[in-house]
Amino acid sequence: MQKLQKHPILILLIINLALGLITFRNYGLSWDEPLFYDYANALPYAYSPGEWLSGNFNIQNAFGSSGTDHANRGPAYILIARPIVSLIETLGSDNASAWHLVNFLTFQLGVFLFHRFASKWMNETSALAASALFAWQPLLWGHAFINPKDIPFLVFFIGSICFGFEMVDELVRKDHKVFWKPSKSTLLAAFFLGIATSIRVLGPLAAMLTGLYALGQIRKIELGELIKRFAIYAVLTLLIAFIAWPYLWTNPLQKFVEVFGFMSDNPTQLTVLFNGDQYKADELPRRYLPLLLGYTLTEPVWLLFFLGLAVGFWKSDNQKRFTLALILFWFLIPAAYVILRQPPMYDGFRHFLFILPPVFIFSGFAFEKFAELIKNNWARIISIAAILMFGIVPSIQLHPYQYAYYNSFIGRTDGAFRTYETEYWLTCYREAVVKLNEEAGAGTRLFVRREPYIAAYYASPEITIRDFRTEAKEMQSGDFYLVNTRSNEDLKFLRDQPAFIQIARQGADFCLIKRVP
Repeated sequence: MQKLQKHPILILLIINLALGLITFRNYGLSWDEPLFYDYANALPYAYSPGEWLSGNFNIQNAFGSSGTDHANRGPAYILIARPIVSLIETLGSDNASAWHLVNFLTFQLGVFLFHRFASKWMNETSALAASALFAWQPLLWGHAFINPKDIPFLVFFIGSICFGFEMVDELVRKDHKVFWKPSKSTLLAAFFLGIATSIRVLGPLAAMLTGLYALGQIRKIELGELIKRFAIYAVLTLLIAFIAWPYLWTNPLQKFVEVFGFMSDNPTQLTVLFNGDQYKADELPRRYLPLLLGYTLTEPVWLLFFLGLAVGFWKSDNQKRFTLALILFWFLIPAAYVILRQPPMYDGFRHFLFILPPVFIFSGFAFEKFAELIKNNWARIISIAAILMFGIVPSIQLHPYQYAYYNSFIGRTDGAFRTYETEYWLTCYREAVVKLNEEAGAGTRLFVRREPYIAAYYASPEITIRDFRTEAKEMQSGDFYLVNTRSNEDLKFLRDQPAFIQIARQGADFCLIKRVP
């Protein structure tokens, strides 16, 4: 009990873990998951000494059946997570649910690291309130289970910033002499940055911010010590990123530059439903990211952010203002890149979830100001609880599709339906197929408009899964047709046929199963 009182973040984590353990089996596979996890299963080949010495070692065998799509995506996270997933499977979980639990646990690490970093700049109560506001965003809570790419990058980027700044603080305090022996903070900073860089090539942005933080403290740091510390930091980071990314092994520099160029352009043929119109992913207007940032975070967030921005800079000395500016740059630099450069965007802004922590850190300063103005403890607690309820209530209503959340500024998720993408990752296939399993008899055929492998994972033996895109001509009366509403695809075939099974939340349809007349 004393430990909980000293470290109240543990209370938040315990609540989250309890909720996660109760609900993790409810989340369906997302569009991106199956082939990515196949990549995870193939990776051990790259780390097998027996294969190295076999005389016919081929690194392409480590990329799985989707090598052309995933080889240049750094596998550091799935490399770390796969043994834990295997352990959970031995306890009786299916593979998809095991991955979802591990993904969620990884997000909790991110919540802990967020709190650790926020606590450097504000009091404990405010840091805890900001952490809860961050953790209980429906957008992030939903992605925490089903997103093995962007959520891990978010988590390891937070860790890179947190431990990178702690490494610099250690130099300022002069409480560790290096002599080429890395400190704990240096090891952690390099580890998190190496993993983040392997996951996404934007990882080095954390190193840049850490370097600028060090320059801001340059008068308090011995120059020789700073150079040695950052040399160790850089070497360890590069080594970790290289070890965790087999794609780089044959030609590290050339391959990294190649991946950086590829990820910067992020080529895709996907179409995106935005403001009621269909756009190609590389032709979206500049307002795409600002509007989604405004519509997919809970209503109090931006008010708290701007209030906290004013409070944080107003109350600080020049040294702290410089540091807060660096934290703000964490958000502004990638956001400006998206708005000005207009790279292809799709699936909301999931590739840029990592820019959100600064928004909630500045929200913490607003909570700190509330604590000054509201003297009564119970009034403060009720006020914070009321703010958090903006995320809690819709999370319950949308479960397990929290990531499809839109706030009341656009009319909630039902107001965004048919105008913006909602359940774009097809996780509703699980609920739809499980319901069809209860109705299906021998010989039932289900034609799936796209990604039939997801439906096949949940289908009973009585159901034969067919790919609508290649086998539509074989459909017969009495067959079933599964379609999701991404980009309004359900309006393209059997539009007027009533739904046999309908998966919906808050008045928005996500998946429909129709019977062929």
